[in-house]
Amino acid sequence: MRPSGRAPDQLRDVTLEIGVSRYAEGSCFARFGQTHVLCTASVEQGVPGWLKGQGKGWVTAEYGMLPRATHTRGRREAAQGKQSGRTQEIQRLIGRSLRSVIDLKALGDRTITLDCDVIQADGGTRTAAITGAWVALAKACAYLLEEKVLKANPITGQVAAISCGVFTGAPVLDLDYAEDSSAEVDANFILSGDGRMIELQATGEQRPFSDEEFAELMRLAKLGCGRLFEMQTKAVA
Repeated sequence: MRPSGRAPDQLRDVTLEIGVSRYAEGSCFARFGQTHVLCTASVEQGVPGWLKGQGKGWVTAEYGMLPRATHTRGRREAAQGKQSGRTQEIQRLIGRSLRSVIDLKALGDRTITLDCDVIQADGGTRTAAITGAWVALAKACAYLLEEKVLKANPITGQVAAISCGVFTGAPVLDLDYAEDSSAEVDANFILSGDGRMIELQATGEQRPFSDEEFAELMRLAKLGCGRLFEMQTKAVA
C-alpha cells in the first residue's frame, strides 16, 4: 500500500492553472498533490551573444525553491552567493526539455525565459516544473501570435515529465516525498507528446533494477504523461 493510498498507476491530484501572473506573457501554476510550482514565461528581444547572427532565438529556464517550500527553512541561494549544483542541474534539464519542442528559427531574434519557482515541495518538483513550463511557454507563444509578433507558432510539440520508482518492491507512478525519500529505484521520464523520449534519469537508490522493472516504469511513465498531455491541451485551449 502506498502511503497516500493511491493505486500504483495513479497520479496525484494535478491541476494546471493558467493566467496566474499579471505581467508574464505566459504563466501556469502547476499543482501535483502538495507540490506547487509557479511557472512564468518572459519574452525579451535579443539572444545571448554566442547566438547573435544565427537567425534563431533561445529558450532557457531558471529554477528555485522558496525558503519554506520544505519542512524546514532553507537558506536563499541568493544569500549564499551561488546556486547549488542541484538547482543548476534542474534548470538545465528544464531548458533542454523545452528546447526539444520549439523551432528556434521560427522564434526569431528573441529569448523566452521560463522561471520555475517551487512554492511548496512534496517530491517531483522538476517534473512538475517541466510540465507547467510547457504550458507557460505555449501561452507565451500564443500571445506573440495574437500580437502578430510571430507569423507561425514555433512550438512543434508537447513535453511533459513524471517521476516513477520502485517503492516497497512495486513500481509506482508519480512519487511524493514519502515514497521518493525511501524508494529502492527512482526515475524521471521526460516525454514528447508523440510518446518519444526526451530525457530519462533512473537510479538504483538501494539496489540495481531489472529490465522488467524498467519496462514497467516506462509503461507507467507513458501512461502518466498521456494524462498530463491531455491536461496541458485543455489548459492552453
